[in-house]
Amino acid sequence: MEDEFYRMKRLPPYVIAEVNAMRHAARQAGRDIIDLGMGNPDLPPPQHVIDKLCEVAQDPDAHGYSQSKGIPGLRKAQADYYARRFGVDLDPENEVVVTLGSKEGLASLATAITAPGDTILAPNPCYPIHTFGFIIAGASIRSVPTTPDEHYWEALERAMHFTVPRPTVLIVNYPSNPTAETVGIEFYERLVAWAKENKIWILSDLAYSELYYDGNPTRSILEVPGAKDVAVEFTSLSKTYSMAGWRMGFAVGNTKLIAALSRVKSYIDYGAFTPIQAAAVAALNGPQDIVEKNRELYRKRRDVMVEAFGRAGWDIPSPRASMFAWAPLPPALVEMGSLEFSKQLLTQAEVAVAPGVGYGEDGEGFVRIAMVENEQRLRQAARNIRRYLSSMGVNSSAA
Repeated sequence: MEDEFYRMKRLPPYVIAEVNAMRHAARQAGRDIIDLGMGNPDLPPPQHVIDKLCEVAQDPDAHGYSQSKGIPGLRKAQADYYARRFGVDLDPENEVVVTLGSKEGLASLATAITAPGDTILAPNPCYPIHTFGFIIAGASIRSVPTTPDEHYWEALERAMHFTVPRPTVLIVNYPSNPTAETVGIEFYERLVAWAKENKIWILSDLAYSELYYDGNPTRSILEVPGAKDVAVEFTSLSKTYSMAGWRMGFAVGNTKLIAALSRVKSYIDYGAFTPIQAAAVAALNGPQDIVEKNRELYRKRRDVMVEAFGRAGWDIPSPRASMFAWAPLPPALVEMGSLEFSKQLLTQAEVAVAPGVGYGEDGEGFVRIAMVENEQRLRQAARNIRRYLSSMGVNSSAA
């Protein structure tokens, strides 16, 4: 009998979980940890969404099995969102499926379309499900950069020419988690043309579609004419409406991929609880002022964080989108590495961040900072960090 299961052997230790465990232990010991590690929104969902959840939950008929691909009204609401936000027409029946968050959707699609030994192109650094969903399904990963410059296109060409077996899927994620990078429609136009030329599927993760700043709205790959021939896109209500724990997301686009995802899901789940799906309809179809309100709140937090951390001695590039900042380690502390830096920040400054190496080897030298604490707490974090950096011989004049 094997000591370890096959798929468990393919999963390395989750280094972010190590810092999370330390954070939990510190809080259990009564320490006031400012948690900027996990991207868990601290804001409530809109009240009318909560009211709809409670209303439908009172219906005795709402507690049976739901539909694994999502109730019709919710699929139509998502299609309507794409029409008004991106000008994209979607068939709710054949081009939309409801997922248990975008994370589950990506993992289930990986299960549906991956054969053992397939090669997948995934960004490095990236959100872990972008690689490990396919690794669990039996694929091998070839990394490509996240930065959408000419080096990115050169990496794609090398991958197609020198990888055996030839890659079948490319994953893209803009705004990026963890790097917060963004792209314009020109990037997607070039990408769709490249995918058609190379006969490769594109999976686009657009989970941060509504968290953009400075007047630069995010774009969807499906805005490109013909994109649905090669692409599906994943979105989520988690950040847009502060509904992370509700586990409500969507996959839309290519009918063949949507059909494969729907078929796999029909074997493994019965869909989200019907009252949650009904409440999701209320979120998408109801007043949208919460979307702009959340966007403005995260923008203010971004500005406070960048300014306060800079004065503390830690210069952080200002993210153009998402709820994260991708922060290089202070130059004097680079040698300790992102994991040790994150541990020291937790134990000595009582601030939790996510080590960049947890998002791939190219994430080393960075940490991800989530803007999920209010402005007062961000300023407190900056004061704590300033004391820590000073104790390490780093001060604001040396930043």
